[in-house]
Amino acid sequence: MTQTEKTADISLEQSATKGRYVARLEGIEEVAELTFSVAGDQLFIADHTGVPDSMRGMGIGKQLVDRIVADAREKNFKIVPLCPFVDAQRKKHPEWSDVFQR
Repeated sequence: MTQTEKTADISLEQSATKGRYVARLEGIEEVAELTFSVAGDQLFIADHTGVPDSMRGMGIGKQLVDRIVADAREKNFKIVPLCPFVDAQRKKHPEWSDVFQR
């Protein structure tokens, strides 16, 4: 972790068909999010990652992807990386290939 990176508090909000990981940082009112659609018991489509300007450059987007990857391993589902940011992170991390479906 570099000096500019901060550890976010990440929570999961999920319904039957959609969900999002929400990242919060102490002292910042805005939140970052990674949204997904549930395409079945074992398939999530990561469709958008949004990080507000107040959190840019802190590694928050990567932390959101780290969390969905960890959850995919723990809960045994695959991720379709529709979101360009998630797909770019997938390409940078070949060790995640077990949880991505292309």
